[in-house]
Amino acid sequence: MLAVLQRVTRASVTVDGDEISSIGSGLLILVGVAMGDQQRDAERLAKKAADLRIFSVDQDRFNISLVESGGAALVVSQFTLLADVRKGRRPSFVAAAKPEEAAPLVDAFAQTLRDLGVEVAMGRFGTYMQVGLENDGPVTILLDTADLDKPRRGGQP
Repeated sequence: MLAVLQRVTRASVTVDGDEISSIGSGLLILVGVAMGDQQRDAERLAKKAADLRIFSVDQDRFNISLVESGGAALVVSQFTLLADVRKGRRPSFVAAAKPEEAAPLVDAFAQTLRDLGVEVAMGRFGTYMQVGLENDGPVTILLDTADLDKPRRGGQP
């Protein structure tokens, strides 16, 4: 399971010209569900996103998390995060979970954030959306459940 976290001052989702959800300060979180992902992946990824210290009290350094900042999360499902571009010029999405498997995991991700005290707004699963954001920093971080237990590059713990 993948998530792209973008720290924002505001973000919104529009469908067919109507804004369906929005947040102020917090995180826009694009979530990609891979085949084989499970509920525990959604919960673990959401906890990591909520607890990462990527917000600042004094604009000097990252020292508080989304939960500590009181910010909100706008969660948007995005299967294109699973694009395989190694061959040819057209991305392949065979690694992405089928919609009937992915939708409940995106919901579980969002519910875990809510359980941690985060206000959550949602995109609309399986719908063509326009996502607007004002990136704060900019700060953009990629999380992958497959990488959470691996050592850092260069072999450092």
